[in-house]
Amino acid sequence: MALEKVELEHVPPTYQVYAAFFRNVSNAEFLHAQLLSRNSEFEYAFIDASSVISRLHLLSAVYSAVNVLLDGALRTPNVHSEIVVTIFNTANILQIADAYRRWGITPGKTKDLVVVKVVQPPSGPQDETQTQIHAQNAIWDHLRQNVQGTPAALTDAELSQVTDWPKVRKYYRLNGVPALDRLTDEKERWKQSESLAIMGMALRGL
Repeated sequence: MALEKVELEHVPPTYQVYAAFFRNVSNAEFLHAQLLSRNSEFEYAFIDASSVISRLHLLSAVYSAVNVLLDGALRTPNVHSEIVVTIFNTANILQIADAYRRWGITPGKTKDLVVVKVVQPPSGPQDETQTQIHAQNAIWDHLRQNVQGTPAALTDAELSQVTDWPKVRKYYRLNGVPALDRLTDEKERWKQSESLAIMGMALRGL
């Protein structure tokens, strides 16, 4: 199964986070239409993988969005749209629309897609282990049926193959940053870019 259960520190265990990565997606228009129609069966965070630097970059946004949910301070309709906005992290309504455009799924452009699903606690007493297993199986079955793409591991190695660096540097205003320009080691430049993007997300959230 290519759907991964993600463990996030300091998030209550009753909140389950699942993530998957699909390459060469051919039905972005269909998936985008489900979001626009607010189809409850498609309550996922659909994230254009070309705007994601790393697994840590992605999960930092997921962690922040879940905490916003727990604080009862959502700025968007649900925790999944909040994840997309949190990657940019802004409260400005015009910039929220920009975040959807830059990091969300875009018809005709999105080819590689990260999908995140946050399952909130059930309302009544249930067998927690069985509930989690059922949820994971149901989510993966639904994604396999509706995302026309090739499943891939959600790793830095896989993400690095699709990251659009000119786009990421533009979005996070990393062009012309002296500390980055001086670096000749590509791995170190990647690490520093990741750190600056995550710090930018945190600062915009203050």
